[in-house]
Amino acid sequence: MEKQYAIEVKNITKSFKIFLDKGSTLKEKFLFSKRRKYENRQVLKGISFNVEKGETLALIGHNGCGKSTTLKLLTRIMYPDSGEIKMNGRVSSLIELGAGFHQDMSGRENIYINASIFGLTKKEIDERLDDIIAFSELEEFIDNPVRTYSSGMYTRLAFAVAINVNADILLVDEILSVGDENFQTKCYERMRELKASGMTIVLVTHSLGTVKTFCDKAIWINDGLIAAEGSAYEVSEAYLSYMNDKRLKEISERSAQKGNRYNQNISAEAMEYDEKGEIITMDPSAIHYGNRRAVITNCCILNEKGEETTVVAADEKFKLKIDYRIDDATVDELVFGMGIYTLDRVWLFGINTQVKGEKHNFKGVKKGVVTFESEPLRLTTDLYILQVSIQDANGVPCDFYNEYSKFNVIDKSRTAGYFNYDCKWTAVKE
Repeated sequence: MEKQYAIEVKNITKSFKIFLDKGSTLKEKFLFSKRRKYENRQVLKGISFNVEKGETLALIGHNGCGKSTTLKLLTRIMYPDSGEIKMNGRVSSLIELGAGFHQDMSGRENIYINASIFGLTKKEIDERLDDIIAFSELEEFIDNPVRTYSSGMYTRLAFAVAINVNADILLVDEILSVGDENFQTKCYERMRELKASGMTIVLVTHSLGTVKTFCDKAIWINDGLIAAEGSAYEVSEAYLSYMNDKRLKEISERSAQKGNRYNQNISAEAMEYDEKGEIITMDPSAIHYGNRRAVITNCCILNEKGEETTVVAADEKFKLKIDYRIDDATVDELVFGMGIYTLDRVWLFGINTQVKGEKHNFKGVKKGVVTFESEPLRLTTDLYILQVSIQDANGVPCDFYNEYSKFNVIDKSRTAGYFNYDCKWTAVKE
């Protein structure tokens, strides 16, 4: 059976003129014509792909790789320099939320304007009006001018319009985090409903957790070309491996230049220094603080091969190596600790040697290595924050990093939430 494609992209290219210094008035353009120098930057260098009807595709890649440009070409906000794009069905986009809104018109009037941009007739808008207003939760303010809306109200109204168009194809560009937590949850639920209904969805995102749990397929764009295309898990893993190697190379270069590979994680506003330039702040709200009697000289995550990494498989043992130095000869007992946070600072896990009932005396020790090893973390695919610390026996921080570094977790399951526990379902039929 021949496949039915909702989107067909054939060898598209796109370049932009990047002006070095461009005059904004006719006088400036005439008098300073030499300022109009520009470079021609090719963002897309010939990419081709197809999206089947009912498929959910993620476009991933680092900033500036061309994924958002690709999405705008699909919406026909702009057109390719060469190549061909076929969109088979009505298209709705969540890219420039509120594009076409008139500030002096009411929310209700702007619903009609915005929905008409998506191709709906007045009769179709009339039929959907109540649903749009209810979804936006702006019943009380719907007849007020949108210039009186907060930014959250503005984006909620725009999202409500775009999500209720009943299109065949939905294009989304990193805008699902709109409104408060309850509204965000409702947005994700609505997106899942649209996916289940058979709508074709193309999503640009940096959240690999969303890619893993929501998308069927992914395309990794790197410097204007497709680096990998396939299942969401396989492409995400390839992209993370590439970014891991890139990050380790950057860290190594910074280490050679600065001597301390993680100085970039320290909050400048919270720093205080002694005569040697060492940090001595004791502000626990700082990213890095402590009295520096003992210091962490390096910390890294090791994979099962013993190699340094920033990408962890959810089903492999977690191992952390902490290199330390003791600068105060009077130091005896020290407590080493670690913790894991989400990017929005939800504390997932924390443990130290004292809690585990372990006592380690470091009298006369100058430096060494402490390792932490645990069973698999069972975290779901996402980016996480690593916390590491050294304290004395009384809990006084010697060297405490609230945010030492970040690491990625890859989970092969489609589990939602933070953790993926081993479990099984049984069904009794009577």
